[in-house]
Amino acid sequence: MLAFISARQAGLDDPLRLRRAESTRRVLSLELNKDRDVERIHGSGVNTLDIEPVEGRYMLSGGSDGVIVLYDLENFSRKPCYTCKAICSVGRSHPDVHKFSVETVQWYPRDTGMFTSSSFDKTLKIWDTNTLQPADVFNFEGTVYSHHMSPVATKHCLIAVGTKSPKVQLCDLKSGSCSQILQGHRQEVLAVAWSPRYEYVLATASADSRVKLWDVRRASGCLITLDQYNGEKSKASSEAANTAHNGRVNGLCFTSDGLHLLTIGTDDRMRLWNSSSGENTLVNYGKVCNESRKGLKFTTSTGCDPEFAFVPYGSTIAVYTIYSGELITMLRGHYNTVDCCVFQPNFQVSEVFKRI
Repeated sequence: MLAFISARQAGLDDPLRLRRAESTRRVLSLELNKDRDVERIHGSGVNTLDIEPVEGRYMLSGGSDGVIVLYDLENFSRKPCYTCKAICSVGRSHPDVHKFSVETVQWYPRDTGMFTSSSFDKTLKIWDTNTLQPADVFNFEGTVYSHHMSPVATKHCLIAVGTKSPKVQLCDLKSGSCSQILQGHRQEVLAVAWSPRYEYVLATASADSRVKLWDVRRASGCLITLDQYNGEKSKASSEAANTAHNGRVNGLCFTSDGLHLLTIGTDDRMRLWNSSSGENTLVNYGKVCNESRKGLKFTTSTGCDPEFAFVPYGSTIAVYTIYSGELITMLRGHYNTVDCCVFQPNFQVSEVFKRI
């Protein structure tokens, strides 16, 4: 590390190289933080987390009790031991609380004044953070498994929604209506994710074993259906052609640069795809235990070299190097199944994980 600092001071090295090296070192030394805790508000499991990208200070959590909690992660006391306090919550007594389990929460990418939530009660709600009142509500015919807003979009305000229907619905915040439907899947859509590189590119994963990449500007919509065999005919059966996994696909995550896409299926496999060509890179991660009956929310690092994937694995979080597939470590500390995790790049050391 001293060599990095000396080279930086002498102007011989890229300043980002030192930052990447330190970020990587801290990820590799991750362990349970015994001095930092999060105030417990949920009466039951936590299904989803999101940290706002503007300041990296506020965190949302959504629970199987339908409750949404907003936390402040900042340590104003400057004491080594502290508890992240809940600022406010949409509790069971709130008139607009979700009736059933909250499956996804997400901050509006450019402003902490708004956030979104979706639930098994067949609704997607747009919330005003200041008043904790819904500014808009979208209703669907089936259970909502996942939704996502583009982190880079400047020309549209679309929220992609995956439900029990095989049709992917795009809800427009400007018009307040479902403006577009993407058809192609055969079963329920368990996960959706916008590309962090191209604002019109969307990835969707379904119980039909397929992962599709879409350009929402195109009439036909679908760009690529990912094929685990890269176009080679399956020796097992013709039905396996153009499938990403040999089971339900319930997890999606783009790398931070948007050049690759990670997918997880109930076949206990994680795969890495080139998001431009749709090619399976054939990186071997070994068995990735996936017993989730719904969407599995995992995440990737930002600003490290190499980059890492953090994947819920039973009661632990498995940490893999994305491009080599090496299992680096297992983060332990929970006593029950871990269902989601988020990575906080601002402090380079803060990973927040919740159990169901």
